[in-house]
Amino acid sequence: MELHQLAYFEAVGRHLHFTRAAQELNVAQPSVSQQIRKLEAELGTPLFHRMKRRVELTEAGRLLLPRARAVLREIAEGRMEVQELQALQRGTLRVGATPSVGAHVFPDALAAFRRRYPGIALVFREGGSPSLVQRLVEGELDLAVVIGPIRHPALETTPLLEERLLLAVPPGHPLAGGGEVRLEALRDTPFVMLREGVYDLRDRTLAACRQAGFEPHVALDGGEMDSVLRFVAAGLGVAILPQTVLDGRPQGAQPAPLGIPLADPRLRRSLVIARRRDRTFSGAARAFAGLLRQEVEAGRAGD
Repeated sequence: MELHQLAYFEAVGRHLHFTRAAQELNVAQPSVSQQIRKLEAELGTPLFHRMKRRVELTEAGRLLLPRARAVLREIAEGRMEVQELQALQRGTLRVGATPSVGAHVFPDALAAFRRRYPGIALVFREGGSPSLVQRLVEGELDLAVVIGPIRHPALETTPLLEERLLLAVPPGHPLAGGGEVRLEALRDTPFVMLREGVYDLRDRTLAACRQAGFEPHVALDGGEMDSVLRFVAAGLGVAILPQTVLDGRPQGAQPAPLGIPLADPRLRRSLVIARRRDRTFSGAARAFAGLLRQEVEAGRAGD
């Protein structure tokens, strides 16, 4: 049983006339008759009473007609939905980001995407890079912005942004007015640390301090990104944070922390767009990745 045979059968069943059905289908009438005979042969029963001046459905034809219409309707709706999906008129886009990226890079990109493609539902998941990588591998996300490099056989990545990590200090701090700061000069300086297991920057901070020959003095441990910004501004300690976060910090009543460049080593981090290499990169995912790059480029131009 082929789809075009059902279409021919439905048209004849609606018109009860082979010639009118053929005209509607824009095919030759003998072709319609031939395909319906093939369908009847496959089913083993006539579908029409072919009388001299009219056509009527047999009992089998009356039974098949609503089912044929349901199949044709489902196919038509499926075709329309696929076309709308390709035209970015419907569907779901599932994206993820680390907390710093989610708070400071994603909002404008997501808002721009929503304005352009209002028919596409958005799902956002925030977490540390290991958690996001696992979600990508398990197929829960279409793409995620994570800290590179990522080496996983199921994933492929494209660069998004490379940025400096800066020393965040409160306004009026003795280091605020100078130039680059060497990490070893922070041996006795209290640090505010990000939460363990979520923020790659925590491990980067500890490793950099140890490489500089000291264990950081932790004044406060376990903060979220926005909390750490406020803790630093309040004078609880210093922190190593991405330039994106310090540039995009919200303005409020409390003075904002200042970013001081670090020297020897100059700490940097790479943000990459990661996705499964064996899954089709949908039009929606490609469009959002493009908006992310535009947002990053706009940020660079502003800097």
